[in-house]
Amino acid sequence: MTINADPQQAASRLPRLIILLTVVIEAMGVGVIFPVMPDLLREILDATLSEAAIWGGVLITAFAATQFLCGPLIGNLSDAYGRRRVVLIALAVMALDYVIMALAQNIWLLFAGRLVAGATAAVVATASAYMADISKGSDKARNFGLVQACFGMGFVLGPALGGLVAGLGVRAPFWAAALLCVFNFTMAFLILPESLRPEARRAFRWRRANPLGALLAASKLPGLKPLLLAYLLYLIGLHVYGVIWAYFTQAQFGWEVTLVGLSLTIYGVALAVVQAVLFGPIYRRLGPRTTVLAGLWINTFFFAWLTVIKNGTLTLVMTPFTALGEISQPAMSAIASDAAPEDAQGELQGVLSSLQAVAMIFTPMLMTTIFRIFTAEDAPLYLPGAPFGASALLMLPAMVLIALYLPRRSTAPGS
Repeated sequence: MTINADPQQAASRLPRLIILLTVVIEAMGVGVIFPVMPDLLREILDATLSEAAIWGGVLITAFAATQFLCGPLIGNLSDAYGRRRVVLIALAVMALDYVIMALAQNIWLLFAGRLVAGATAAVVATASAYMADISKGSDKARNFGLVQACFGMGFVLGPALGGLVAGLGVRAPFWAAALLCVFNFTMAFLILPESLRPEARRAFRWRRANPLGALLAASKLPGLKPLLLAYLLYLIGLHVYGVIWAYFTQAQFGWEVTLVGLSLTIYGVALAVVQAVLFGPIYRRLGPRTTVLAGLWINTFFFAWLTVIKNGTLTLVMTPFTALGEISQPAMSAIASDAAPEDAQGELQGVLSSLQAVAMIFTPMLMTTIFRIFTAEDAPLYLPGAPFGASALLMLPAMVLIALYLPRRSTAPGS
């Protein structure tokens, strides 16, 4: 048997693998601490579970806020000084941050740790910019799909690892996350080459490194303003799963924690399959515009269905199919990337990262308020699925914007 191996081709795959590993480990590092946060907060605060939950919400908001502020900053730094350097610094800081949180004995040190973690989470934007640098043609959309698949995979593996090592103590997951970052840093330091050509770099400017300045600069690119608005509406609607799912399934179906965790794992695995396996062929077959619209229509259908469904078994069976709606996100990322010049890919990905953070800040307030209104004792209509109805409504203006932005086009701008 003859094995044909091209050393250069194999070597060219290594940078992509390292970047995808970075995304997986970053997502794992965030999720690995989820199982122990209630117990850790109760230990640090000497508080009840409900009091700990309030601080848990504060920590999530702090994480999202610094991700919003630092996304364009880190993206612009990578446009000026290269992707490799930014990735390495972020991974080193991330590892140190998890060590600090593992040793934290008061809430303020833990709070500071989550602020730093939110800032370093913006490394995913640099990873996406790296993928844009090394991609050509339709490979860009496929590679963005792989980034999203790895992000979903990390969120599935992170809580699983956290629950596994939590038996060693409530601080063990932080040490595990730190070790993952050290391993990732070592691999990147030894293997990852620079992807941004020196002639494609541009000078760093503070006015473009803040979220508003970066958003203004990105919105000036041809046709990008409506796409960014559609992207934000889509994300606010999509984040309803993480915010409401556990409460919704308990109120509507009486699910226990184990079943809720199983359903989220099923969704995460299905998301990884959709992004890594199905997205590429769908994107090549349908093209950018139709792929985005198809994903938005799928989300609208399932959100409307979850608003009124009362059968828990059917909901569990249909859970993996809801992940099909996430073909929209990498398709929109690819369209935006095609509209941006080579020296602004990091800035653009930083803007997209900030929009994700805005959605993470805004969605919990909106969806939990709607849930409370429709599940309160004096609710005019008992409807635990009402937040999903709101998400379905958010998909409609997003579809209108995409339809107007790419009317009857089969290719993305700039391609």
